[in-house]
Formats: sequence, structure tokens, C-alpha cells
Amino acid sequence: MAVTRLFDLIPQQIAKYPKQDALATKENGTWISYSSVRVQEIIDKVSIGFIKSGLQKDDKVAIISPNRPEWNFIDLGLQQIGAVSVPIYPTLTVEDYRYIFDDAEVKMVFVYDEQLFAKATEAVNGSRTNPVIYTLQDVNGAKSWKDITALADGQPASMLDPYKANVFNDDLLTLIYTSGTTGKPKGVMLTHNNILSNVLAAIPLMPVNHNHKALSFLPLCHVYERMLCYLYLSQGVSIYYAESTDTVGENLKEVQPHMFVTVPRLLEKVYDKIVAKGAELTGIKKFLFYWALELGLKYDMQKNQGFFYNIQLKLANKIIFSKWREALGGNVITVVSGGAALQPRLARVFWAAQIPVMEGYGLTETSPVIAVNRFNPDETRISTVGPLLPGVEVKIAEDGEILTRGPHIMKGYYKRPDLTAEAIDSEGWFHTGDIGQFVENKYLKITDRKKEMFKTSGGKYIAPQLVENKFKESRYIEQIMVIGEGEKFPSAIVVPSFADVKSWCEIKGIPYTTNEEMVCNAQVIEKFQKEFDEMNENFAQYERVKKFILMPRPFTIESGEMTPTLKLKRKIIMQNCQGQIEKMYAR
Repeated sequence: MAVTRLFDLIPQQIAKYPKQDALATKENGTWISYSSVRVQEIIDKVSIGFIKSGLQKDDKVAIISPNRPEWNFIDLGLQQIGAVSVPIYPTLTVEDYRYIFDDAEVKMVFVYDEQLFAKATEAVNGSRTNPVIYTLQDVNGAKSWKDITALADGQPASMLDPYKANVFNDDLLTLIYTSGTTGKPKGVMLTHNNILSNVLAAIPLMPVNHNHKALSFLPLCHVYERMLCYLYLSQGVSIYYAESTDTVGENLKEVQPHMFVTVPRLLEKVYDKIVAKGAELTGIKKFLFYWALELGLKYDMQKNQGFFYNIQLKLANKIIFSKWREALGGNVITVVSGGAALQPRLARVFWAAQIPVMEGYGLTETSPVIAVNRFNPDETRISTVGPLLPGVEVKIAEDGEILTRGPHIMKGYYKRPDLTAEAIDSEGWFHTGDIGQFVENKYLKITDRKKEMFKTSGGKYIAPQLVENKFKESRYIEQIMVIGEGEKFPSAIVVPSFADVKSWCEIKGIPYTTNEEMVCNAQVIEKFQKEFDEMNENFAQYERVKKFILMPRPFTIESGEMTPTLKLKRKIIMQNCQGQIEKMYAR
């Protein structure tokens, strides 16, 4: 059957790859599965319930929930009647909720639990639109999503046929509000065709089939995870939802997935945990761990490093890296990474450990994928985001900005024709705001954000991401932000990789106390200075980071220093560190 709208994927799955575990979630310690047929039955009930509730085509409905099957039921149920989903990050503020409810003119809101119900209720109380709130969990005094499905009792699914027939490929599917690092959220309008074009182009690149399982833990309100989940549905891959990001390690071992999608920050945490465990080893085991790690960090898929290296790596895979694969469940074929730059050292070591990481690039406005490294090592270049997705055009503007055109480009920003005209030019090119170049005329490399480049007092332009990405190759640096607008030289705010710092302290016989004390320890500071001196050799004199601040805690979403998509909020971080920055430049 032809798939022209995303809700067509479930009937296609039933016809081609009927599953007993199309979707699965963990409730009270037990995994609960939904078959393909059951998923369609529930979606139909949701759609009929929406119709009975008076919801009409193009009406907007917000979803505020962690990943779980009900998220899909509401999303696909809305699609079948032509209504529009407005996914919202649970971590956003009440003010952001209220702004989105009002801007999108939301008619209904679906929240997960009592906490989110209270937050949404507070937002609705001050909003102009006054949407009805439903909960996915049973909450006292709240309407339940089951109230919607109950309205469908006794109604045949065939009553949906005319509604489905009235939904077209270029109809608005979803409004995704991008939080951005500054300003009010903007509603990105994506159609069925936008996301479906991305799904269909990505299918041949993904080494998965209907016998496979995927673990999903990035938020479904992020178009990146959502697009991949549609791809899983299209190929009959079973989707298991992790309980939370804190339980990913445990859920990987339980589910034993064949793939998962991640952001570099989470991959860094996996790596840090592995290294921390390695540091706890003693004797020959510890020696072998670090021997394997060093081999992995030297890995280069484009270069044959000779018989001796290859035989060592084979041995390392057997005795050390096999345990890494077991920690990911033992079945992982590939990991897809996006949302930010992946440290090249991480890419090297995971590929060396036979865990291929497909790093890609895209934006909410591009549905999302523009380019991605392939599963085939011959079509992968570490430090790049890979070749373009089939059907996607890219050109580099005179100032280095990446422009893209194709079926993946959004319809525009909701109610903001002015911003739409700024972003999409008269020839249909979307201006990404990212600076980049092609390597070997094929592999796209992102070097910076256009708006984040700054000028020193000497008149030299600095591309901070370029410098940051290089410095993050150090195992001792977890997060880094390069600053220096209007100053004589660039400097950096650094969050150490505390697990690696602790390991280094043990080797050097330095007692490790608290993170707060260690970032002030003279020997630790001297160690970081050596790391900086080594990394600075890669840059011109004016680009070199002369001074740095070591932070005792990571930047987080909760602290307001990162967006929900884990990008640094530079302005907020600089405000929070203003006193330290002033002292650094005063010295």
C-alpha cells in the first residue's frame, strides 16, 4: 500500500510486518507490549473520541509527556482527522507553556502525570485560550485520556474513512516550538510530506529490519527522535521506551536493542561510566583496559595501521570491548548521534569497539536530517556529519553559511511570515545559521553557528564551536564554552570530566575530595593548562585560549544553562559566571 501520510505507516506495518510488540513500555517493573493491530485499534478510538469531542481539522492539541505508547496514540489519532499536534518539552517553564498554548490556540492539552497537570493548569489559568487538560496517568480531579477513547464505544472504525480521505500529504502535521538559545519559541510548521520525505530517504541507510528492536529515550517532542520512530514503524522495528534517561543503562541490558538514537552528551556519559569502571580495576585488568582504550583512540577507518595494530585491536575487541557491547545490551548494530557535535575521540573509540556511530546533522526546520554518516565505514568521515541525505540539496553561501533546499524544508514559522522570509529565500533555500564546508566534496563539516562567532578587541573573528570541538577531544573536558567578545584574547569556561580527573588524581597519588575543591587544586589546574597548551597548537595565535575557568558542576537544563535539546545557552552561562569572567580578564 502507498504511504502518503504518516498514519498510513500502521496499516502498512499490519500488512507487511505484523508485530506483537510494535510498541512497549515498562509499568511497575513489567514490560507491556502493544501489537500492531492493537495500536491501530487504540488510534481509531482516539480519533473517533476527538471527533465526538468536537475537535476539527487543523485544530491544535498539545502533548506534554515523556516517551510512552500513549504519546503515539494521541499523535496518530490526531493525524487521522487532520488535527495538528503541538509537542512540548515537559522541562519548559509555565510561562513557555502559556505562550505556546496562546500562540498555537491550543484546544486540548495531554499531560503525563500529576506534576505536569499542576504545571499545565497554572499555565492555562493565565492563558487566553483556556484549553481542556487531560492526563495519561490517573490524577484526582483531572480528566483522563481514557475519557476520549470511551466516546468511541460502539462506533465502527469505518466512520473515520471520510476524515482520513480529507488529510493530504502537504497538510500541516505538527507545530514544533523551538526553544532556541534566545528569545521566544518559534512554531515550526511541518507537513506529512516534510517528515515522510526524511523517513523514506533515510530507510536505505539504516541497517535495521522487522526482526529488530530499538530503545527510545530522546524526547519524542524532538523531531529527531520522532522521525526515527516513524522510520521504525515503517520497517516493523519494535519500539521500546526507556523508563527515563536515568535508567537507559538498565533498559539497554533488558531490551537488548539493535539500535538507538542519542545526543553526544548521553554518549559521553556512557563513555565516562565505562572509563570510571576501568579506573576502579587493578593490576593486569587495569593495564589491559587502558591498553584497549588507547588503541581505540588511535582508530582510523580510512587508514590501515598495519598488522601489529590490527591484531592488537582484534584482541582488544575480544577481551575488553566485548564488555562495552554487553553494557549496551549485546545486540547493538548502530547508534545514531545528532543534535550537537560528537567528540571525534568518542566516534573513534566506539567504531573501534565495533559499535558504529552514525553522526548526522539537521534542524527542526529541516524535518530534521540534512546529512548523516553511513553505516558503511567507507562512507563515514569522523569530524564530519557525513554525506547529504538523498533528495536534499546543500550549498555553501559566500560567508560560509550552510543553505539547504528540498522536500524536507518546513512550511514556515507559524504566524510569523517575517521570520519565514528571513529563513527561506526567494529561491527556496533555507538558511541554517550554521557555518560549514565540504570535505572531499562529499562530507559536510559544521564549523560553527553564524550568530555565535565573535570578534576580539584586535578585530579577529573567532569561531567558538571549532575551538570547542577540538578541545573536547581531551578526555578531561566534558563541556566547554569559548568566550572573548571584545576582549584581547579568547578564554573558556570548562566543565571537567570528573570521572577522568578522579582517575588521573588516583594515578598521581592526589587525594580526591569534592568537585568544588578539585577545580581549585593547583595540580589539577596545572594538568588542564597542559591540556590547553597541547590543544592550542592546532590554532592560530589569535585563536588560542589563553585562560580558563573550571566549573564544579555541569551545565544542565534544570539550571537553565542548556536548551531541552542540550545546546549551551551562552548568554545565561555568561551571566551566571560574570564575576569569574571579570576576574579572569582583569588578571
